Amino acid sequence: MSRVSQAEARANRKRVVESASRLFREKGVRDVSVADVMQSVGMTQGGFYKQFASKTALVDEATAEAFSDMLRRLEAMDDTHDGHDAAWSSLIDSYLSPETRDNPGSGCPAAGFAGDFARDPEWRDTYAAGIRDMAGWIAPEDTGLAALSTLVGALLLARATAGSPLSEEILRAARKAAARLPE
Repeated sequence: MSRVSQAEARANRKRVVESASRLFREKGVRDVSVADVMQSVGMTQGGFYKQFASKTALVDEATAEAFSDMLRRLEAMDDTHDGHDAAWSSLIDSYLSPETRDNPGSGCPAAGFAGDFARDPEWRDTYAAGIRDMAGWIAPEDTGLAALSTLVGALLLARATAGSPLSEEILRAARKAAARLPE
């Protein structure tokens, strides 16, 4: 049996965390097993326990990584647009789109993890820190929190009504409302 180098072990861990984050947002934390995650990256379940103490530890790390990735994407939007207002406008258009609605695995962790973490407080600290960071990118204090709540709430409602005309109406109405935020 060959040993895995430290670099390979780090790369494998990163693949596991990224895959877990995607699967948890697609299917929900409770509906994704350790075996599901490991199978998705072509590794054995035994390899999981060499890298993680438990599924709980993986969920926490996958959540933190998803929020870090989201914040990097938001900050990059500031660099690629003509000011923060233009970046905010671009976020509204992409976030409140049918593509984002229909692809929760690659979407926002605020929406993707909301249902799981509302029912299970185990990871709320990590989730809350991610929410605060995202809202802080949008605008300071209550304004950012209100704007993020508009985006996430609309996305969740649009996902829950996907396939009906109401889903498109929710996305359209939320884009219009969000365009007035933050002021």
